[in-house]
Amino acid sequence: MTPVELSRTVLHAVRRAVNAGELAVAVLPERVVVAPPGPGGCGDYATNVALQLARPAGQPAPAVAELLRTRLLRTDGISDVVVTGPGFLNISLDGDADGRLVRDILRAGPRYGHTDTLAGQAPELHAVHDARAVVLMDAVARVLRSQGARPRLTCAHPPEDAWVRILGIPSDIPVGTGTGTRSDTLHPVPAPADPTPLGRDAARWALLHPAPHDRPHLGPGHDAAHLAQRETNPLFRVRYAHARTRALLRNAADLGFTPKPGPVAPHGDVLPLLADHPRVLAATAAHRAPDRLARHLVAVADALAPLLSSVLPLGDEKPSAAHRSRLALAEAAGTVLAGGLTLLGIDAPDHL
Repeated sequence: MTPVELSRTVLHAVRRAVNAGELAVAVLPERVVVAPPGPGGCGDYATNVALQLARPAGQPAPAVAELLRTRLLRTDGISDVVVTGPGFLNISLDGDADGRLVRDILRAGPRYGHTDTLAGQAPELHAVHDARAVVLMDAVARVLRSQGARPRLTCAHPPEDAWVRILGIPSDIPVGTGTGTRSDTLHPVPAPADPTPLGRDAARWALLHPAPHDRPHLGPGHDAAHLAQRETNPLFRVRYAHARTRALLRNAADLGFTPKPGPVAPHGDVLPLLADHPRVLAATAAHRAPDRLARHLVAVADALAPLLSSVLPLGDEKPSAAHRSRLALAEAAGTVLAGGLTLLGIDAPDHL
């Protein structure tokens, strides 16, 4: 059960409770947010939907949570539900949850986390005449499309030729004023120097990784750091982690075994971060903030690093089910990294 499916499952439980007269709520939430549990939580995912419903339902949040808990426990794929704190629902999936998540990611490929949640919406994005603003608008539009929206883009002036050739900006963005009532004008802190000498991938990362209100580190004394092939460069860590997963798949094929999703222990934070990817894409689209996606990719890459050395058999060791499941997890993580980089307009090479 993916986070998106679990969100729908919880929302369905809310609707059934309302239809049964157990909850008197006039307006149901459009979606339920599920995420890895925070401090004091437990299980695989947690949601605060009971706290959201308590006031309109005229019931204490713990009572609403207990009501939903009873219904969720009857759902296939959910092994336990615990109410913690003021009314958080902590949900545990059954024993094959890890394998199902990996299978879902591999089945979806780079489109894992893409939804039709924003289908029918056509948000208007407008960028001032600045390289960072135009790159930001392009990345936001890509993520919005991944959620089903069809954004309409305008610029204050036609994009510079170098922005199109080097930064990968579409050449056909129409000129507009961005004064419509539905328009979001993107006006991030401008880059202090021309980003184009970095080339497309490094330049886009340098412009998108900082939050829009933060100043990008560009120019003399900074550009070399964005191009460095070492661990201090977060873009390198992300791309290197992706390339390592592809190399592991090639090496495993040479050894005669293929990935097979299954339990992986220990796996640290890798699986929770992969499970959180759809929520990160939704938040990136909602807040027009590609930096959220960029930071998420760095977290995935860093969490994946300790796993990679245990994927292949060592010495005379024969490939086992554990090797196959770790290989599947590595492939899934690489898939998420590649899909996320693509949404940022950055290449994810198989070889570095």
